[in-house]
Amino acid sequence: MLASPHVSNAAYLTHFSAEQSCLNIERFSLAYAGKIALRELTLSVPRHRVTAFIGPSGCGKSTLLRAINRLHDLNENATHSGRITIEGEDIYADNMQVSELRRRIGMVFQTPNPFPMSIYENVAFGLRLQKRMSKRKRDDIIEWALTSAALWDEVKDRLHKSAWQLSGGQQQRLVIARTLAVQPDILLLDEPASALDPISTLKVEELIRNLKSQLTLILVTHNMQQAARVSDYTAFLHGGELIEYGPTDQVFTNPHLQRTEDYITGRMT
Repeated sequence: MLASPHVSNAAYLTHFSAEQSCLNIERFSLAYAGKIALRELTLSVPRHRVTAFIGPSGCGKSTLLRAINRLHDLNENATHSGRITIEGEDIYADNMQVSELRRRIGMVFQTPNPFPMSIYENVAFGLRLQKRMSKRKRDDIIEWALTSAALWDEVKDRLHKSAWQLSGGQQQRLVIARTLAVQPDILLLDEPASALDPISTLKVEELIRNLKSQLTLILVTHNMQQAARVSDYTAFLHGGELIEYGPTDQVFTNPHLQRTEDYITGRMT
């Protein structure tokens, strides 16, 4: 563990080799109309692991997640500095195709957002945009994606029914299946279970744990227990800065900094 050279009070960082990390954030800052939202963040995200971003509301964790997916491009007042790279490629480079980036880095939001079409067509949507393929191949991919999202057995007999007939938890898993169908390298999850009941939440958490064998996951959550249950690494953000980052067991049971312990134990909100 090494101290970050640019954060006061020393944020402890876990460093991974090029073979271990798939996403690297290097001194990344972001501001809206000059107001800083993220300040000089540096961390590496390991491949085929679950990394959780935790911290109080307004600390920058969802802002960082959206920066990784370049959703801030839609805000003309947003400016940034530093670099974010995926497999060594700068995601903000002029030659980076945003549509291809968002295929490689999928994103699931807090509230399930299935399209107003059938379950089948929801999962097929991205495949139809990508390229022409035979119906058999498309059917195989859709079955694989729904199986990977732990939903196939629940919907295989009603694939052509409206996705809006599904429960909230099923809708969220459908959205995950829709994202998986285009085979991303990284899946970003922004509070994916916060609107779900406890049973659906446990299913989503089990899904997250299972998916890391296929891809890399980054999870934003306010739920400390959820972060402890599903993540391998945890980054604690506060005031737009990275305070501490390391293996989840260490961050939760033996943090390096008092600020981290105060937040995790509820003494700081």
